[in-house]
Amino acid sequence: MLTFLKFHLLLVFFISLLPPLLSTASPINIWPKPRFLSWPQHKAITLSPKFTIISPQHQYLSASVTRYHNLIHSENYSPLITSSIKLIKGYTLRKLVVTVTDLSLPLHHGVNESYTLSVPIGSFSARLSAHSVWGAIHGLETFSQMVWRRAPGLCLPVGIIIQDSPLFGHRGVLLDTSRNYYGVEDITRTIKAMSANKLNVFHWHITDSHSFPLVLPSEPSLAAKGSYGPNMVYTPEDVSKIVQFGLEHGIRVLPEIDTPGHTGSWGEAYPDIVTCANMFWWPAGKSWDERLASEPGTGQLNPLNPKTYEVVKNVIQDVAKLFPEPFFHGGGDEVIPGCWKTDPAITSFLASGGTLSQLLEKYINSTLPYIVSQNRTAVYWEDVLLDAQIKVESSVLPKEHTILQTWNNGPVNTKRIVAAGYRVIVSSSEYYYLDCGHGGFLGNDSQYDQQGGGGSGGGSWCAPFKTWQSIYNYDITDGLLDEEERKLVLGGEVALWSEQADPTVLDSRLWPRASAFAESLWSGNRDERGVKRCGEALDRLNRWRYRMVKRGIGAEPIQPLWCLKNPGMCNAAVHADSEDL
Repeated sequence: MLTFLKFHLLLVFFISLLPPLLSTASPINIWPKPRFLSWPQHKAITLSPKFTIISPQHQYLSASVTRYHNLIHSENYSPLITSSIKLIKGYTLRKLVVTVTDLSLPLHHGVNESYTLSVPIGSFSARLSAHSVWGAIHGLETFSQMVWRRAPGLCLPVGIIIQDSPLFGHRGVLLDTSRNYYGVEDITRTIKAMSANKLNVFHWHITDSHSFPLVLPSEPSLAAKGSYGPNMVYTPEDVSKIVQFGLEHGIRVLPEIDTPGHTGSWGEAYPDIVTCANMFWWPAGKSWDERLASEPGTGQLNPLNPKTYEVVKNVIQDVAKLFPEPFFHGGGDEVIPGCWKTDPAITSFLASGGTLSQLLEKYINSTLPYIVSQNRTAVYWEDVLLDAQIKVESSVLPKEHTILQTWNNGPVNTKRIVAAGYRVIVSSSEYYYLDCGHGGFLGNDSQYDQQGGGGSGGGSWCAPFKTWQSIYNYDITDGLLDEEERKLVLGGEVALWSEQADPTVLDSRLWPRASAFAESLWSGNRDERGVKRCGEALDRLNRWRYRMVKRGIGAEPIQPLWCLKNPGMCNAAVHADSEDL
């Protein structure tokens, strides 16, 4: 006689052979999924042709109101899967009334981004209330996603209440504009897509060894000599446009000037302050530990040259004036011993008993106070504290002025940082690096010359490709049992490094994988029971991807269209193990 377990497995097996039920999907599909949504009667109402949005006057909120009013009237979104929703007739929705508790709250980390949105049955008005302008902007995005076209006009759900707020205050996208250049329009398009996904930080990795595209009033030669050319720079006017565009979309623009490593491009203007500039990155006959850089593009600032600090302070001062964001990212990653050792003054310092870590300490002690003097909190990559060879003691990095950003060893390094008492931004390369798995960019690489299939792992140091599912399922507080340590996790960022990316692939590399990241940090990757909801998210993400494309974002497909039109038919099969039956 079959045990209950065996009977259950048989039942699952036979159910898996049946065709899926017809979809009862709702026409509304809000991404990221709200924390709380109640729509018990599944009824809809038509928008008045004269529908308008009424809100308080505010520079950035008013711009958002105009933008969303135009989007609602012009998008004409029609769901790919139709469903039977009862349309209430006899009146139309005439307006959305927006109220904000405190219009003065700036767009800084930790600002209240919550909102409440309701469309009461029988009312000519919908209501959106928020504590801050930035929460109101999120609510406007949600309202726009609730609208769809159905004859005779635009419809949206009625009798619906949404109460929403993010789980994490820092939800970002990093874009590297040094290795390959992106135009201002590419950056603003990315910010627009970020806002639609309720992300809130554009981490702009502006400079690196490959190019210095940022035009700075105090140090104009850095871009004049270190950029790819006069048409591949960002002027102060460009920066102002990007920053203002970000504010109008609820996006903070966080600048990163990576130092003291990754600074080869500085050497075009100031060769005396950069060690190993323009040398071959991994000299023939040398071991990996003797390399000059971790990839082609060498150069590190010299901490022993006083001129270094004159230039760096000018750069910090100019960047602080261009970017109102209270965080300043100072880089600090991948300081390579071999590069510093090419400099005679440094080799003499080491021969006299000095250490490479002391050089980094000298650099941070000379620059961190200046960052703080600009009323900025310094963000560094984890290497400054955790690197195996060149690092500083925690006493050099005051916790009240320092945030660390992870990129190695997943939850392990996150745990190490919060255990040391630091706030952390999670960008684990194992999950959040969007450039991974596209092959390597080195020339004459023999690993590809193999008949059995060379270039294992995609030829990429951080392969494999990070799927939306692995991104969605990553828990950035995994393993943190102490509540105080969990509070130190500010949020996370997905990163697009640009060795093999430029404007031609920007949208498809970011979206919809960054959308999966956005929901996991906004409302989480688990359902009300605490169970991972990646499977349930698939159809919603698929539908959202099609809507993003309609809005002008070139998001890559995650399934054939047939799967969306035939819900359940593309699910993984469920098989019972015959040996257990």
